[in-house]
Amino acid sequence: MSAPFDLIVIGGGVNGAGVARDAAGRGARVLLLEARDLASGTSSASTKLVHGGLRYLEHYEFGLVREALGERETLWRIAPHIVRPLRFVLPVSEGMRPAWMLRAGLFLYDHIGGSGALPGTETIDLRTHEAGAPLKPDLTRGFEYSDGWVDDARLVVLNAMDARERGAEIRTQTPVISARREGDLWRVETPAGIFAGRALVNAGGPGADGVARLAGVQPEFRVRRVRGSHIVVPKLFDHPCAYIFQLPDGRIVFAIPYEDAFTLIGTTDRDHAGSPFEASAAEDEIAYLCEAANRYFTRALTPADVVHSFAGVRALIDDGSGKPEAASRGYHLPLSPPEDGAPLLGIYGGKITSYRALAEEAVDALAERLPALSGPAWTADAPLPGGDFPKDSQGDLIAAVARSYPFLGAAQATRIARAYGTRASRWLGDAASWSELGRGFGAGLSEAEIAYLRGEEWARTAEDVLWRRSKLGLHMSASERAAVQAWMGT
Repeated sequence: MSAPFDLIVIGGGVNGAGVARDAAGRGARVLLLEARDLASGTSSASTKLVHGGLRYLEHYEFGLVREALGERETLWRIAPHIVRPLRFVLPVSEGMRPAWMLRAGLFLYDHIGGSGALPGTETIDLRTHEAGAPLKPDLTRGFEYSDGWVDDARLVVLNAMDARERGAEIRTQTPVISARREGDLWRVETPAGIFAGRALVNAGGPGADGVARLAGVQPEFRVRRVRGSHIVVPKLFDHPCAYIFQLPDGRIVFAIPYEDAFTLIGTTDRDHAGSPFEASAAEDEIAYLCEAANRYFTRALTPADVVHSFAGVRALIDDGSGKPEAASRGYHLPLSPPEDGAPLLGIYGGKITSYRALAEEAVDALAERLPALSGPAWTADAPLPGGDFPKDSQGDLIAAVARSYPFLGAAQATRIARAYGTRASRWLGDAASWSELGRGFGAGLSEAEIAYLRGEEWARTAEDVLWRRSKLGLHMSASERAAVQAWMGT
């Protein structure tokens, strides 16, 4: 057994990676253990939004919304390559929430989080606004407000990279077999060996209750696993706005510009009974999302139009809510009492927008028991890897990449700048042509990029590369994806 780590984190989703980053930056010796790939579960299957959660106001979760709106600004500041502002259009629809109620909610949404850099709500005429063109003609009035977009899986990877650069050890494909207290230490057994830690963090997400049992303790909270499914269709509109649609069952659905050529539609809320790590969109969920879009768009969708679908299992605290969508998106961070021995901190609940604040709160709590965590909170101001440029100058970064590598073309320069930020040159190097980046696999994916993802971002499989580190799988043919699989297999 190696020398003890100060902190062992189980789970490589956004919360686990966020805790590892925060703790490593405060001076702790950190180990993160992930059974599969980073962000291989819920953290890569979100709706790709950093937002306060407009609909949570209906459930009186004002504290949650306030925190998330503040974090929306923070994430844009520290990761301006993978986070960007997005305007949302909310049509007023007959029989749904009335216009006065929507406007009141949006007024609160604009102000509850304090002053921010994003523009506020506007009332719009859908007969003249560009967002009205793809909608049915009876939709004549709406509201436009601000939230943000995020590349969710890359957010996780960048946190893990920053943690590693600050001294943390990140081990993927390393499942935990058992964890037991031995005196003042945790003894954590994995196929790769046995590790000791002065404290343990359970960041298992939808499997947090299972991780607790591996540690020989009863879960502090009952986890409610709620599946959120999404569909991807050929793009339904050309403008840069997204939509938020009201539905007769009281739910809302987003329609978001996605990967230039597509529209992302989601999400559902359904209790998930199967493995938390195996989720896919059911046929009736796909039909539900098509029908939701058909209530608003003039172009009719059927399941045959769906080119890709995915689902993630949210780990919510079971608060007894009847409908899954009513369950709280808040979080709890129970910390074992001192008399139990080596500390165990659990993470139950939460949402991607609040991950950084959650991690900071978790590390603050552990700092009272771990001298190694003596440093101050710091993550709100330190950019994530590649994000060391002003938040409102993503366009300047894209232009700089295009000038330095003119052979990329506008579309690829944009993709690469948004994915890697100021670190794009780390794998583009001195290349003056595509051929200098090695074999091309299609959709702009090169041998040089895959090598970088393998060496620096823990990518081991074609799925890691095509669906988490990038979304290039959407743009490739089956044979091109198979070629990536075959090449990485060697």
